Amino acid sequence: MIPENEAAFTPEGSCAARAGVIALELERNPSVSFVESVCLPKLRSAQNDDGGWGYRPGLQSRVEPTCWVLQALFNVADVEGSRETCQRGLQFLRSAQLPDGSWPFAAGQEVGCSVTAPACWALLSSKSSPEAVAAGLNWLSQDAPRDAAFLRRWLRRLSPTRHYSRQHGAYRGWGWNPGTSSWVEPTSVALIALGLCPKELLPAGANERRQSAEAMLYDRMCPGGGWNCGDPMVYGVPGKSLVIPTAWALIALRGYPQRTENMVSLDWLERNLPDEQGPGSLALAQICLEAYGHKWPETARRPGHLYSNNEFLGSTTTTAWVCLAANSRRSWLTGEEETSR
Repeated sequence: MIPENEAAFTPEGSCAARAGVIALELERNPSVSFVESVCLPKLRSAQNDDGGWGYRPGLQSRVEPTCWVLQALFNVADVEGSRETCQRGLQFLRSAQLPDGSWPFAAGQEVGCSVTAPACWALLSSKSSPEAVAAGLNWLSQDAPRDAAFLRRWLRRLSPTRHYSRQHGAYRGWGWNPGTSSWVEPTSVALIALGLCPKELLPAGANERRQSAEAMLYDRMCPGGGWNCGDPMVYGVPGKSLVIPTAWALIALRGYPQRTENMVSLDWLERNLPDEQGPGSLALAQICLEAYGHKWPETARRPGHLYSNNEFLGSTTTTAWVCLAANSRRSWLTGEEETSR
């Protein structure tokens, strides 16, 4: 989801000054990591009174950043030190779930959306609320993007622009909002959540739904490797691959490491990382490459190296991703029991 634009940004000079102090502290005490000394305290202090987190400290609690902060606290932070914080966050998630099993963008809204997948994923990582997870995944399995409907595909065949797109319209992924169009990132996260779910919680038809969504991702790969947010071709012009959609798609498709599409896209990702300047993009790329057993490119910066630029603009989601990237444990990504394909 797109974060709100109402946050106040910290002046670059003060960011650099604070970053210098942090660097000095880490030099004096090298046993304390950047994540432990900076990222986790920031995440804990940003929790709102209702138990959730906003996209930035002080903003209204939203489901999506709450999910990512909980993932970081479950899998990176000291369990005892974060227990109360996590319990309050889980309570916020459970209270935000709608009667149909989905989660809305924000508590109080009445329509579920793509944040249902990360909410299910966070609850799976916490090993709690199986009924809530099952209801959420059932909603996901029933959500059918309209772009795969027969009438829509038939109308596209009659369109004068039909020759400019190679998109296969019958494959169904997931959209940002229900009943709309399939997009790469929500499809990838939904696939990961379904893949991590124990068999007893999977809804009927989940395997067929996953197969269609995986086919949709491969169909949307850009020429030359990688993914952008949606269609790989726009009016006959190849789309430009982006790091974040590419990382998510590759993580979702990590069960097929030998497929040509995966290898070509991994190569694209590694070649383009040295030019990447977004800490969130770098964090997801690091998680992705490690999932495939690839080493980090020597010429690429680590996500934490960019903190002195602007302190990640205060983004709780980015800070959580950096925590997850810096941690060698990957149970949140692989699950203790991988479901069979």
